Amino acid sequence: MSPRWPVATRTGFRKVKSPFVVVLTTINSKKEADRLATLFVKSKLAACVSVVPGVTSYYSWKKKFCRDRELLLIMKTKKECLSRLEKALVKNHPYETPEMVVLPIQSGLKKYLAWINDSLL
Repeated sequence: MSPRWPVATRTGFRKVKSPFVVVLTTINSKKEADRLATLFVKSKLAACVSVVPGVTSYYSWKKKFCRDRELLLIMKTKKECLSRLEKALVKNHPYETPEMVVLPIQSGLKKYLAWINDSLL
């Protein structure tokens, strides 16, 4: 029997508590993006990592204005995996201070959420 998480309905989405989250990070090369995506999926810290090329980031770092081409990693996971994912990200990311932004998944297709659940530790 599959778990009963809130799902999209014909009339829209309902705001609910969910164990699922999306984690965002950026990285400076395709090779590093592929390495991290493979690591996180194979170690079952993320069910899926989507790599989005062509991101331009504008930011201030150590009192300098910076503009860099990066790739965005979008990771689908569960809240209970966040501590392990954070440790793996900090240990394996080449940046001194990597981005890690966590966004809640408030709702989604039942089969997709079940797949995320079944793909993780």
